[in-house]
Amino acid sequence: MKRFHVHLHVQDLHQSISFYSKLFAAEPTRTESDYAKWMLEDPPVNFAISTRGHEPGIDHLGIQTDNSDDLAELKARAQAADLALLDEGATTCCYAKSEKHWITDPQGIAWEHFHTLGTIPMFRDEAKEAVATTSCCTPSTDQIKAASCCVPSPSQSQAAHQAAKSSCC
Repeated sequence: MKRFHVHLHVQDLHQSISFYSKLFAAEPTRTESDYAKWMLEDPPVNFAISTRGHEPGIDHLGIQTDNSDDLAELKARAQAADLALLDEGATTCCYAKSEKHWITDPQGIAWEHFHTLGTIPMFRDEAKEAVATTSCCTPSTDQIKAASCCVPSPSQSQAAHQAAKSSCC
């Protein structure tokens, strides 16, 4: 199964937890001092909020998969469409260990494709993370584009890749 994912920045976590708990008729499945998450079945969505952002609103959207095969399928689709892709591989974020990659839509909204592998007791294992990100875990549009230009797409010739690489990396 694939589950839609939404992550919002909020100013007041307690007030937002109260609001969304009423809206969803469910309490969060995980609550921390700066974060809350609902794993809803109807509709199937992983809805998260945190106070880690600069401005209230959408931080990123995504698709959570239940297995690595579905994650590989999403990655293959992005690569086949020549979308800028940042492959983080195994990483930690939002109190979880996961395997993930990122793409950005034409408006600059980050999309995360991920498979959750387990939980961790902190928001992010900073010591193990090499990718610089914004205050949440979302890489910037420029980071996604820069990372992807250095990796040839499956349909790109070596000469075309070298030309593209020299212009953006």
